[in-house]
Amino acid sequence: MSQGEIHAVIELADVNSAGKFDYNKFCTLFTLTAEQCLKSSVEKLENDAKIKRQQFGSHSEKSPERFSSPASKMFSGTRWNSEEEITPREITPRKGENKSSSRPSSSRSRRASISSTISMGASSTKNSKSLEPKNLKEWQNASLKGCFYLEEEGGCINHQYRLYLSQKTTVYLTIKPFNLSQIEEKTCPWMSVDTALYVVKEKSENSQNVEPICFTEFHDKEKFYWKGELVSGIYRLLPLTTGCRLRKKKKQITGEAKLLYRNSSGDLTLTKEFRSALSDIFEVIDLDGNGLLSLEEYNYYEMRTSGEKCDEDAWDLCKKNFNTQKNELTRQGFMELNLMEAEEQEGDPSDLWVTLTSMGYNKALEMVEACPFIIDVYTEKSKPKLKVISLEQGGKLLNMAVCKSVVDKGEAKMMKGYDEVVIHTYKSDTRITSVIENKGSTEVTVHVNMEQSKNCINSRGLNSFAVEVAPKSEMVCQHVMPVNERQEWIYHCNESIVA
Repeated sequence: MSQGEIHAVIELADVNSAGKFDYNKFCTLFTLTAEQCLKSSVEKLENDAKIKRQQFGSHSEKSPERFSSPASKMFSGTRWNSEEEITPREITPRKGENKSSSRPSSSRSRRASISSTISMGASSTKNSKSLEPKNLKEWQNASLKGCFYLEEEGGCINHQYRLYLSQKTTVYLTIKPFNLSQIEEKTCPWMSVDTALYVVKEKSENSQNVEPICFTEFHDKEKFYWKGELVSGIYRLLPLTTGCRLRKKKKQITGEAKLLYRNSSGDLTLTKEFRSALSDIFEVIDLDGNGLLSLEEYNYYEMRTSGEKCDEDAWDLCKKNFNTQKNELTRQGFMELNLMEAEEQEGDPSDLWVTLTSMGYNKALEMVEACPFIIDVYTEKSKPKLKVISLEQGGKLLNMAVCKSVVDKGEAKMMKGYDEVVIHTYKSDTRITSVIENKGSTEVTVHVNMEQSKNCINSRGLNSFAVEVAPKSEMVCQHVMPVNERQEWIYHCNESIVA
């Protein structure tokens, strides 16, 4: 508060009955005035943030009227920069280009922009030409499951893998959502979620020297695949969902499903609905699909739900108290473990709901913020070895792989009036992805307007937003898919430099 404001408050405080300054009343007025100033400041900050979101599509702040998408967080904060640790591919000036000036010229001060329009027909459920080998049943196979989980703040984490090939061979890779429904005609709601698998070659395990190789660009219904030759070596397999289909839900469930009840003997029991949800969770976390949970599989579940790992001693205790086979936890043992946790809380379901929420369930026991998937690696020669190595965001490595695939396979357009900025656009029959390349020596802010597009949904969750691109770098701008894939969709995007 300023000195003048303090004097104004003092003047409002009358003298008391003894003719002296009423200090109590002064303190009350002072406190109320300070609170009002604080409230006004907060309202101003909130209004400023709202304006910023509307103008620039900021994803560091949340708008209560919009939902975040995983890809916006995944890619907006993970730029691949030539000065960063992972540097397999530097951006250098192309032949005939002059070195850029660090200060914009007079021509750049005018609003540089570029516009693209792509009309897309209704998406086909199958490519016209299938690459699946006719004798696929005779090939060697390795298969593992995984899951995309939406984070509370809007990010997305998933399992990542390492592939070992002992010799050069033709490889057929597939990824698709995993259907948990036991009824053949019934499919789970996440079966429409888009998936992709990016392959990056490592020189050695945990090496920072990597090279993006390929991705599953072809599809047959919900399955995306790639076929080609890979040399012997170690590869990282990086799953991706764009965030167009798997995203936070705005609709809130008012009721709450019952998880526990006491039977006629007074014993705590899991409800039928909760047992069904636990059975599905077991199916998701049983990554190798053998019907049992190993310590490694169980720890990925624990890290997701509690942030902690189960050590060997605790696992030995678990095996003594719950149903196991071959030193691994059975489905029944997993049910018993959850019942014991409920009994320890004397029937309070709060901790159980924390577990369910972290696994993507809402209060109606519907999995709405997760997407289980399955990866298959087929090789013509020698058996492939596939291993789960982490549960995390894709980060710089995935961003680099996506950028390279778009730059290599997409169409490039220079920004008119600002030729150091190039927009790369890749399209398939299921999605469009754009990458912004900044060849200059200064950071640029690019405003993106998608308001003229029809039947489109993008990974940012906004039709108008801005992205900041570091110098000498590339970053994913957005992924775009049709809202209704059975109808035509029109991608109309205008990118312009923010002065």
